[in-house]
Formats: sequence, structure tokens, C-alpha cells
Amino acid sequence: MTQTIDVVVQEVGPRDGLQATSLVMPSTNKIEWIMALAAAGLPQIQVGSFVPPKLMPQLADTPELVAQAREIGGFSISVLVPNLRGAQNAIAAGVDQINFVMSVSEPHNLNNVRKTREQSLEDFAAIVAARDETPGAENIRVSGGLATCFGCTIQGAVPERDVFHYAARLKDLGADKIGIADTVGYGNPTAVKRVFTEICDIAGGTPVGAHFHDTRGMGLANCFAAFEAGAGTLDGALGGLGGCPYAPGATGNVVTEDLVFMLESMGLRTGIDLDRLLEARAIMVSHLGDEPTHGTFVNAGPPKGFSPATTI
Repeated sequence: MTQTIDVVVQEVGPRDGLQATSLVMPSTNKIEWIMALAAAGLPQIQVGSFVPPKLMPQLADTPELVAQAREIGGFSISVLVPNLRGAQNAIAAGVDQINFVMSVSEPHNLNNVRKTREQSLEDFAAIVAARDETPGAENIRVSGGLATCFGCTIQGAVPERDVFHYAARLKDLGADKIGIADTVGYGNPTAVKRVFTEICDIAGGTPVGAHFHDTRGMGLANCFAAFEAGAGTLDGALGGLGGCPYAPGATGNVVTEDLVFMLESMGLRTGIDLDRLLEARAIMVSHLGDEPTHGTFVNAGPPKGFSPATTI
């Protein structure tokens, strides 16, 4: 029987978590981690990124991970790509979703992908065309992602009008989904709700996803505000692992297990088993060495009488 899900939680630890560490985790350890995530019921897992191995050796085994993930099955396989070449490799690997990313902040985009925003838009159009023109790739979703939507440690304030402008451009170029990211944790719930309300209107029925960093402790509150405004996918990383290596001061992601607990306690079904999610966290931690992890649910556990919305 298929589990009904009210909100999709995407686990980004194997990509966004590991890219910010100095650790190069062996592929066998990553596969064990991903298998545990699948067993916990994660509906979507970002297993890696198609970037040059010399830039991010932590993610050099992404093609192998995609192949293994296809064998595991039971979840949507997503990857991040910064350009057309990465997308072509992702299409060839057989992913379910390509997450293209560009920054609303021009200096961050130049620092992160070494392109202007207009050049990134040209890349995105080429990616959609490559998907459309590749036999058998018609079911691959192409998500247009915008980073630094609430501020940038290089530029500072990022005008909301720029966020709306580039979201509309991505939608017009054929995005199957719009992703909005608070890359450096500058957002607050009021701003998040305002921005996501407008983005969901611009999207006009195209799914919208949210990606927050918990730099100043507002990650969960921002997730809730985005969901209330219409975001259907919320990103998290087990143990709060991660950060953007090209944005000074960008600390870890929202803690997946805390996010799932919050949603389940609100009566929202995620399809995720919290006990098995903690088992997946333990497997991840066993392979991280001295890398720090975060979270509250792992220490406090559920309150007495807690009954999750998801029934396994």
C-alpha cells in the first residue's frame, strides 16, 4: 500500500553535507548510509553532484552512487548540477531529478559557478533542451534552484525583486520545479513567508521547494513558514551536516530528524520512520570521523505518548 505524504522531505546530506567537509567518505560507506535512508522511508535523496572531481573530490563517486541507488529503489534520486556538462552526465546516469543551481547574488554566482546570472540562465535553457532531446529522459525532472535568496555573505542584502525575477525566468525556461535556498541562513519566518507566497504565485502550480541553513537557529521556523506559504518539499541533512564551501560563514543544513519530528508532531505525514531515521544517523556518524553533528531529537527523543502522523 502506497504511503500518503503531505510534505516531501529531501535528504541532502550525501551531497550538501559532505561537500562542506574535508572528509572523502568511501563509496561503500555512502551506500550503506543511503540504504539506511531508503529503509527509513525518505522519499527523495540527493545522492551527490556532477561537478569536476578536482574541485570536489568528496563527490567524485556520484555516478557510482546513482547506479547503486537505482538498484536500491524506493525513492527519487536527485543530484545537483551547476552547468550543462553536469546535467548531461546526470541524464546519462539515469537520475530522477536534476537540481540546477544558480545564485541570485551576482558575486556569489561568479564565485560559486564562475558565471554571470545570465550565463547560468543560458545553461539552464540548454539543460532543459538536453533533457527534452535525449531519448528516454522525458521523465527526468529539471529543478531550477536559486541560492542566496535571503542574503549573501559576499554581496550582503539581496533584493526580493531579484529573487522573483529569476524565479520567473526559470519558470519560463521550462523548470519542472522551483527551489528557493537560504544559503547562508539570513532568512527569518516573516521574510520567508512573504517570499514564498510570491514565489508560489509565480510558479503557478509548478512545485516549489525550500532549502534552509540553520546558521542562526531559525531553520525549522523558516521551514514551517515556507510550508505554510505553499512549499511542498523541504530539505534537510541528518545531523545538520553541511554548508556552502563558496559562501563564507555558511554553516550546516536544517537537521533532518528534527524537521521530520516537527512535521509529524504537527500531524503532517512525511512517510518517514523516525526510529529508522535515527538508525541511519548512527550509521552516518560512524563514518564521519571527527566531523561535528547537531540535533535535538536524537538526544531528547519523543515526548511521552507521541504518536507520529505517518503510520508504518
